[in-house]
Amino acid sequence: MFFSYSTPIWLYPKPIDFRKQIDGIVILIADHLQLNPVSGQLFLFRNRHANKIKVLWWESNGFWLCYKRIEKGRLKFPAIHDQVLELTRDQLSWLLSGLDYMKQSPLPEIKAINFY
Repeated sequence: MFFSYSTPIWLYPKPIDFRKQIDGIVILIADHLQLNPVSGQLFLFRNRHANKIKVLWWESNGFWLCYKRIEKGRLKFPAIHDQVLELTRDQLSWLLSGLDYMKQSPLPEIKAINFY
């Protein structure tokens, strides 16, 4: 599974029916979220109990559907609403690690000085 550093990552914070498979999620992305499911972007979905997450991604000739189930505890999601949110790669990593990505912040960007 390879996607670029600049690939947009979308989180839909409203719980979905986790019986949905690829076709059902594709319809949700295209019709409800008004996004292109074959764009190569990552789409993340959560369940009602916040202990499962699905990631849908299109790669050149087919879809990847990745699923993670937390055995104990819950993932930290934003408040439930019907708007899709764009995440950074750092935020995705924090979310999948069980951290509250909304309370984390990356290190500040440092501009290198010219020594010449």
